[in-house]
Amino acid sequence: MHAVRRYALTFLVAVTAMSAIGAGTAAAAGATRVERAAGALSASSTPVARPTVTGPIQPAADAVVLQADLSKMPQYGYVQDEYFYGGTATAYAPTRPLGNDGKWSVAPASTAPYQTRMLIRRPSDPSKFNGTVVVEWLNVTAGFDTSPDWQYGRVELMRRGFIWVGISAQFVGVEGPGAGLKTLLPSRYGTLAHPGDIYSYDIYSQAARALTRPRGARPLAGYDVNHLMADGESQSAARMTTYVNAVAPVAHVYDAYLIHSRSAGATPLALTGDGATMPNPTFIRTDLLAPTLIVESETDVPRYAPARQPDSATVAEWEIAGTAHADLYMLGADSVSFLGCTLPVNSGPHHFVFHTALRDLWRWMRRPDRTPPHSPRIELDATNGIVRDQYGNAQGGIRTPQLDVPAATFSGFGNSPGLCTLFGTTSAFTTDRLISIYGDRFHYVAGYLVAEARALKSKFILWDDMSTVLEESFATPIP
Repeated sequence: MHAVRRYALTFLVAVTAMSAIGAGTAAAAGATRVERAAGALSASSTPVARPTVTGPIQPAADAVVLQADLSKMPQYGYVQDEYFYGGTATAYAPTRPLGNDGKWSVAPASTAPYQTRMLIRRPSDPSKFNGTVVVEWLNVTAGFDTSPDWQYGRVELMRRGFIWVGISAQFVGVEGPGAGLKTLLPSRYGTLAHPGDIYSYDIYSQAARALTRPRGARPLAGYDVNHLMADGESQSAARMTTYVNAVAPVAHVYDAYLIHSRSAGATPLALTGDGATMPNPTFIRTDLLAPTLIVESETDVPRYAPARQPDSATVAEWEIAGTAHADLYMLGADSVSFLGCTLPVNSGPHHFVFHTALRDLWRWMRRPDRTPPHSPRIELDATNGIVRDQYGNAQGGIRTPQLDVPAATFSGFGNSPGLCTLFGTTSAFTTDRLISIYGDRFHYVAGYLVAEARALKSKFILWDDMSTVLEESFATPIP
């Protein structure tokens, strides 16, 4: 009991000290700009077609969901539905050469029929909905649909009342080969048809129409939808990069963009011609009304670095030290065991910062004057490698207690084989090393509390996650 009181007192002192550090530095708030109107969802502002929606597809329990933790949905009062939507999709081609600045111009090039699916996770009580739908471009790098950003953000999504929607936008997720929907469960998905990934951008745009102004079934009937937030991670982030630069200025159906773990390039618009070869690096265009937040793990930074760009009124970029492109929290212990990675995978603080990214982008979308905090950049050496401290952890970037008062080396690199190269490593310190650094548990936790107060002050960690972040220190094996 005495130890708990000492920890609590130390934490209060640390918070007070960090508040004092920031005192007097905040500038007076200027006049708030007009909140972004919901006109981006109106039919008159966009040529995006209204698809025909069918469903919900029954039985709901048979919906194919691979690599998704749904265990806390009952706790938060969430349920899952599945719908099909389809119509005629458009592919685009550049109308002029594509520059590095991302200010691309495109025009319709061809059309093809399609039918795909969407997963919806929503609060069963519409009064718990916060008005924003997060639409995730499902990732197909593993050869089937996965939802990495549901995994990273599931707690924040549900505790804040978002509706999450996953879109099967790409050919592999629908058609296969391997674990495509039609291969896994032809009795349920046999009517789906995907014409190819050059149509994926418009299929993703039409998902917004399916949610707000559909033909046929109304997936979100009874829910007051005010904003749609577009989201994609890894390969889907590369497609989101192309979407923001080329299609968003034409479609105008999303109110904000979260690009998570992209590299420096972008995915092709077309199979041949100018749209088949994309500039590298590709920067995110800065002339859209809708804001874009780019979130990079440590794994991503060396390959993303050529595309770094200054924060602007509509584009911001975060880099999270000590994190991996994919990690233990995102994948889950059972899936990690199945992968057979050589070393313990990264168990760093990626999801805590991703929670903040979701909330900050939500605020920024609704209030353009509420720009996210500026992220320090992870330090790179002359060979584009990560600069590391005496504990082997990255220098620079967004800091967390796990990095600043370490009990392990958290790296975005070093694992194998196959997909494990994306999962980084965790090298836990021995008890003897912990004692040599901190002396005893009290001094370790006291330092951790100060670092947590600093992270809270930086605004990259949410107060809602404070107790969970602190719990990680109690599991450290130091007497």
